[in-house]
Amino acid sequence: MNIFALFTQHVRSAVAGLASEGVVLPEASLDRIVVEAPRDPTHGDLATNAAMVLSKEAGLKPRDLAEKIAARLAAVPDVEKVDIAGPGFINLTVKAAVWPRVLKAAVEEGEAFGRASFGKGAKVNVEYVSANPTGPMHVGHCRGAVFGDALANLLDVAGYDVTREYYINDAGAQVQVLGRSAYLRYREALGETISIPDGLYPGDYLKPVGEALKAAHGDRLMSAPEAEWLPICRDAAIDAMMDEIRGDLAALDVRHAVFFSERSLQTPVDKVRGAIETLRADGQIYEGVLERPKGADDDEWEEREQTLFRSTAFGDDVDRPLMKSDGSYTYFASDIAYHKDKADRGFLDQIDVWGADHGGYVKRMQAALKAITGGRATLDVKLVQLVRLFRDGEPVRMSKRSGDFVTLREVVDEVGRDAVRFMMLYRKNDATLDFDLAKVKEQSKDNPVFYVQYAHARGRSILRNAAAAMADLDLAPGSLAAASLEKLDDAGEVAIIQRLAQYPRLIEAAAQAHEPHRVAFYLYELASDLHSQWNRGKDSPHLRFIMENDRQMTAARLALVQGIVTVLRSGLAILGVEAVEEMR
Repeated sequence: MNIFALFTQHVRSAVAGLASEGVVLPEASLDRIVVEAPRDPTHGDLATNAAMVLSKEAGLKPRDLAEKIAARLAAVPDVEKVDIAGPGFINLTVKAAVWPRVLKAAVEEGEAFGRASFGKGAKVNVEYVSANPTGPMHVGHCRGAVFGDALANLLDVAGYDVTREYYINDAGAQVQVLGRSAYLRYREALGETISIPDGLYPGDYLKPVGEALKAAHGDRLMSAPEAEWLPICRDAAIDAMMDEIRGDLAALDVRHAVFFSERSLQTPVDKVRGAIETLRADGQIYEGVLERPKGADDDEWEEREQTLFRSTAFGDDVDRPLMKSDGSYTYFASDIAYHKDKADRGFLDQIDVWGADHGGYVKRMQAALKAITGGRATLDVKLVQLVRLFRDGEPVRMSKRSGDFVTLREVVDEVGRDAVRFMMLYRKNDATLDFDLAKVKEQSKDNPVFYVQYAHARGRSILRNAAAAMADLDLAPGSLAAASLEKLDDAGEVAIIQRLAQYPRLIEAAAQAHEPHRVAFYLYELASDLHSQWNRGKDSPHLRFIMENDRQMTAARLALVQGIVTVLRSGLAILGVEAVEEMR
């Protein structure tokens, strides 16, 4: 039972009734009506913006329209009270009998509770991580990986057809540098003493690549020209790095369905040129000279005619070049072709997860996709801010293995997958994250992942203890759902059911906003509700979950525990965190 969806239908029915009387235009857009929990719980259980969004079409002041809608809602059997707040918000208080029905649905539906059809099976492509294959993944990549994976999980639960994609940057200057770095390690494997010059990759992670090249080619590459050894060393290093990246991602339980090679955009068919020609045919390409950027060094700035995309026509700040002075494509040109390829594969809803340092690239990419698809495709770019790593409050910066950064695998190995995933999501993606390796291992309320996992373990423990104490009590979800749930009239119990009722709406809202952190915040609040009620039972025996002298009340409270456990497990699955059975 999704109480928000149910009351959205009640509000729409009220509006439809007014439309039949000519009060609201029949073509009024009902999809703008939202029913949600009010920010202030004292205002009621539910709130709707219906009068605010429909008043213009009705030709009425919002408050006047609110009064007419409220009069109809007051007749709904589940409604206890209707109030109008401010300029026209409608607040609803539901009857007490509604809450047992919500809990019954949560227990009966199990893992299906909260799943939605909001996405209507629409195809969506989530491209995330896409780290350059030039070395092991670092803790910054870790945050993007977790965010993208949790977002894909969330969209799946909300009813979308989700594809998880990784874009391999295996073309361009960086992989050439990687190839030269691997060649030095190859020479080192043959016994030569080497030094790593500035501009190449110094980390020890390329030593195994050098050994593998030695095993495969002996000393033959020593006398070969660069044109021969560079592609061999480059490809060997890329393959090795991608194997390592896949392993690092697997340690986080992150797995992509598609690994898309940048090089495939130019061979065997030059899709980059094809994209440029598509834009040219639409009049979006011209040959011109850009103005000198503000602050550009006169000695470095070269005024020359370039192949330019009219990105300003689609919301960008300046037009963008697609060809370099040597005739090769810019990264932007390749990215246009890549996003066009995604659209050609049927992904008109695209989400990219990028590091915060790519913020200036967002407008041009959105402009390009809009232009090349005729506005059919949309791109939402989620920027992931930096992770600052600490240990007991002291910054952690270096890794012997990588040379200059802490690797993802080192962090996962030290604190565990669950702690990494939950904490990477326990702050909005566009806010800097401070990650303390010591604090995420603490067993306290101040450690959110422990607190939430402990709530699930505590709930499971309550159910196990009940089975031991009352062996003939049927604890199957179906039987618990049939318990006398109306007995749950304590304020703490009702508050927990109201929290459970918010879960389906939370999933829809988080999916719509592309914000999986909302799930993490919600789970912490639900965990706090359970711990608080358990502590109240310690002080007041009549509030305990297991009461051997009152089987009906015990069954009802165990249904409440089952509902909490179900939602905690569901939410943790979205975050990719284990719902543990017991804490050790």
